[in-house]
Amino acid sequence: MANRILRIHPKDNVLVALQDLSKGEQIEFDGVVYTLQDDVPAKHKFFMQEMHQGSEIYMYGVLVGKTQYAVQQGGIMNTDNTKHAADPYRFRPYEYTWEMPDVSRFEGRTFNGYVRSDGKVGTANYWLFIPTVFCENRNLDVIKEALHNELGYSVTGKYRAFTRELLAAYEDGQDISTLLPEQLSVTTHKQNRVFKNVDGIKFLNHQGGCGGIRQDAAVLGKLLAAYADHPNVAGVTVLSLGCQNLQLNDLLADIKERNPNFKKPIYVFEQQQSKSEEQLIQEAIQKTFVGLIEINKLERQPAPLSKLTLGVKCGGSDGFSGISANPAVGYTSDLLVALGGKVLLAEFPELCGAEQNLIDRTIEPEAAHKFIRLMTAYSQAAEDVGSGFHMNPSPGNIRDGLITDAIKSTGAAKKGGTSPVVDVLDYTEEATKPGLNLVCTPGNDVEATTGKAASGATLILFTTGLGTPTGNPICPVIKVATNNALAQRMGDIIDINTGAIIDGDKTIEQMGEDILEYCIKAASGEVIPKAVQLNQDDFIPWKRGVSL
Repeated sequence: MANRILRIHPKDNVLVALQDLSKGEQIEFDGVVYTLQDDVPAKHKFFMQEMHQGSEIYMYGVLVGKTQYAVQQGGIMNTDNTKHAADPYRFRPYEYTWEMPDVSRFEGRTFNGYVRSDGKVGTANYWLFIPTVFCENRNLDVIKEALHNELGYSVTGKYRAFTRELLAAYEDGQDISTLLPEQLSVTTHKQNRVFKNVDGIKFLNHQGGCGGIRQDAAVLGKLLAAYADHPNVAGVTVLSLGCQNLQLNDLLADIKERNPNFKKPIYVFEQQQSKSEEQLIQEAIQKTFVGLIEINKLERQPAPLSKLTLGVKCGGSDGFSGISANPAVGYTSDLLVALGGKVLLAEFPELCGAEQNLIDRTIEPEAAHKFIRLMTAYSQAAEDVGSGFHMNPSPGNIRDGLITDAIKSTGAAKKGGTSPVVDVLDYTEEATKPGLNLVCTPGNDVEATTGKAASGATLILFTTGLGTPTGNPICPVIKVATNNALAQRMGDIIDINTGAIIDGDKTIEQMGEDILEYCIKAASGEVIPKAVQLNQDDFIPWKRGVSL
């Protein structure tokens, strides 16, 4: 490893351990020798100077916390001696200058996507099932089991075979508890899809549509309409009960409002108007089968990279997230923006401490003020119920070095790169302007990815230091590891490893270009991200309550 420690920004007064450091060790940096007062595990930080009670702590060049009592030089930063703090933010006249990255390697490049009638280009070709209310979830589950198993989209075949092997062993009188999985002759399940140009049949099970407040149903309608209109969706089947708050006509009106030229096949079934549940399910399957035959005729076509919309997300973050994966994804974001594409940066609770930088980068004052209004209202709503953005870091985040929300958030914001902010979108609003867009969503992994897809993301880059299996039903999610240990331990869910940045073997820029190359292949169907392979179809609508 080239370096054992790192100072991220010249203004910082903490150093980051890139490997485990021991109490009493003497560490030299920039001509100064620091004697460690504590063991400092990799990803954690120690103070570069003696800190007094109330001393300000800087990381990434911004205020991220204050000390609660005096700490010696070389002492570790932890939740006992450090509490969250962030500078206030405001709108101010500011001329932001952006130095665009060199995109010569990607100029003129294309990806092979599905060109829709409205000119948008999908990275996948899905058929989508939508329930207007949770009462239809069971019917969706029955249809999913039938279609996935018979048409080759199930990924549970190897587990069903494994269960059959266990059953056979049990019936043969063997002690099941002593058997090891490798002792059973189970082969890997291979998919044999009937419709080669249909990448999946997806189901948006949810817990909404009725109960709660009417505003919940209204927001859900706009969310489901956004998914129906998504470039990766070729056709839709809607199941409704009939008496729920989210009426069929409301959903269809939301679709028409979002896209007046909506021309995809959409089949609607209402259970309270059917003769029986069996008839409803059979008719839905039969009609959908006809639709699948039609969308299977669609083929991928070359499209410019400017047609890509990239969502950037982090989850299961660690102390390396803001050093390796997030800035590498940020460079990928800058490359795509320079090529005319769209990038979506969301997770408003995880922009705490980065607000002023984003405001100063926002081109239109109206958009900057919208960002301030959304952030202020969101933060106040959390405080009104006794919480706050400062409570965002999870126990896992803290164990791996993200001591305050401002540390977590300023590192998380690196995913958005350095380009100007062209627009600010509320939840479910569609991104229409090329460039970096800010999207109001919670930080929660699934709520955030759900919201990014609703705003039009056709690929999502998801960085993680601890590991997470999160995916999305209609938007391929690409997992980017921050460190080598995670990539080796959870290789079955990781697509890209940025640990070479920590090791000093690759620069952020080199890794960012590699990530964009992977995105082009994923957008073309040449590589299938692990979350897609696993049918990791997570979908959680945000009810606009307090969710961090």
